[in-house]
Amino acid sequence: MPNITLPDGKQIKFDKPVNGLDICNKISKSLSKNALMMSVDGEQKDLSFNIEKDSTVKIFTSKDREGVETIRHDTAHILAMAVQEIFPGTQVTIGPVIDNGFYYDFARKEPFTQDDLDKIEKRMKEIVDRDEETRREVWERNKAADHFKKKGEIYKSEIIESIPEGEEISLYFHGKWHDLCRGPHLSSTGKIGKHFKLMKVSGAYWRGDSNNEMLQRIYGTAWPSQKELDDYLKRIEEAEKRDHRKLGKEMDLFHFREESPGSVFWHERGWSLFQKLIDYMRLRQRKAGYKEINTPEILDRSLWEKSGHWEKFGEHMYTSTTPDEKIFAIKPMNCPGCVQVFNQGLKSYRDLPLKMSEFGKVHRYEPSGALHGLMRVRAFTQDDAHIFCTEDQITTESLSVTNLILDIYKNLGFSDVILKYSDRPEVRVGDDKVWDKSEAALLKAVKATKLEYSINKGEGAFYGPKIEFVLRDAIGRDWQCGTLQVDLNLPERLGASYVDKDGSKKVPVMIHRALFGSLERFIGILIENYAGKLPFWISPLQVVVIPVSDDFDDYAKKVSKEINDKGINCTVDLKNHNLNYKIREHSLSKIPVLLICGKKEVDSNSVTIRKLDNNKQENMKLDKFLEQYTALSQAPSN
Repeated sequence: MPNITLPDGKQIKFDKPVNGLDICNKISKSLSKNALMMSVDGEQKDLSFNIEKDSTVKIFTSKDREGVETIRHDTAHILAMAVQEIFPGTQVTIGPVIDNGFYYDFARKEPFTQDDLDKIEKRMKEIVDRDEETRREVWERNKAADHFKKKGEIYKSEIIESIPEGEEISLYFHGKWHDLCRGPHLSSTGKIGKHFKLMKVSGAYWRGDSNNEMLQRIYGTAWPSQKELDDYLKRIEEAEKRDHRKLGKEMDLFHFREESPGSVFWHERGWSLFQKLIDYMRLRQRKAGYKEINTPEILDRSLWEKSGHWEKFGEHMYTSTTPDEKIFAIKPMNCPGCVQVFNQGLKSYRDLPLKMSEFGKVHRYEPSGALHGLMRVRAFTQDDAHIFCTEDQITTESLSVTNLILDIYKNLGFSDVILKYSDRPEVRVGDDKVWDKSEAALLKAVKATKLEYSINKGEGAFYGPKIEFVLRDAIGRDWQCGTLQVDLNLPERLGASYVDKDGSKKVPVMIHRALFGSLERFIGILIENYAGKLPFWISPLQVVVIPVSDDFDDYAKKVSKEINDKGINCTVDLKNHNLNYKIREHSLSKIPVLLICGKKEVDSNSVTIRKLDNNKQENMKLDKFLEQYTALSQAPSN
């Protein structure tokens, strides 16, 4: 008879097979009421699953990520159920859980409208009220395939045929309606609650292949409580206001064109912001002992084959065949080029650690449907650095990099950072002994930071383990930005070596490091975090001088010149518009400081300061303004 071990080590013995509800009833009435699903020996199961042998069991509620994901999975099923009740003949395909919600893809000739979404959402709530019982059945493969074919569900039938032999074919019934699914699910539709909302409709190719049929994808979100749903919808509303694409247009920073999808056309102000970030990074890296290099954007295929990128990354690379039939690739990453710089000249152990930084432009093919403003592009600049060191230096250098990254994030307004440690993936290069060393050294550095971290099993790069730095922005969204990866494989593949103390040749460890990751993406994150109202020191256009009439143009020009001479980016607005119009225009462009100049200011050699989002005005002597704002315009140095 089963002996059930709970997460705290407590054991409960039963004299007959039990399910999850039996275990919950034994523990507490409140748990029985709140339990949603469970794991049995690490495998997720419905609460109705029968346990016949000794097992380790964990019960999940809506307070657990697994419980919330199950609510969302059930809600996706209820969405499909409602669609087929209202629109008979619609085929359902797949409906997975995603961050903050779910989606379901449908095959239907007529497009779904907003009115349709309202009807579907209403029907979903009715299905919740019906509290239909949910049950799981395992079917024989051919029976299941034939069943869905007869129903006209050709996509479901195709999914069944693609499932490997030996795997169970399970169906979940919510009342009479049923769907092919692995589960787990809640015990009834009433358990889901009504804290959900359908968000939008978009197109999606069957199985993500543009050669296949176009389906309609309905997105939704679901939460354990109404408050959590309301909070999420408020965040979405705020995120729309902060959309960097909208703000980028208002601030005159950049645009995109169909002639070069996924590539940024930077305007003067946007390029100024880009260069300010690079200048700041150069300053910090120079102080940290980095030497900046630059490597070619186009390299022969043979180098990518040696490095392993051709095999693992080839489908994302842009290639070209020259008239002499040589194949070249535009680099998707900077690492192999950096190793070539290291390989020039004999290196000694005394040269290590050797830190090489590069602001390298890289190109990676992304499907057009995945492109999203600055956040997902095909051409971007990586703030890469590669640290060549000995195995004994891995932990020290990794900790040094981590501290530098965290300090830079703090200066840019991101103090809430989570570390994610990822170890060896299933498909990888290199010997397991080498992986053992690099994983142990990197994890030691992670622990030394004393910060919160999580472990992502099997999510490391194909050449080594890594740390990912996840920033939380002003409205609570998480962004994975910086990375640190330990690589004991690529240097050997590309022939890198140094002379050790005993005169023998050794292969150096290579630490890959990026702080922003993609400068383009980081600028998008920065814009959205600040809602376009960037800190004064990094704002592309910091001051606009506005004369109240053309009588004061000369004084405004004099003020603007003195400000620019101090290194503050300033311009004067001499356009033939009234003062209020100019103030509105520059406020929309998120200019931090407007200086108003009229007779009073000319007579007293002063300026009237109007700050962004502050209707109060302050008059200040020009020399005092120059002193105060020159200090504010300086980038943080530590």
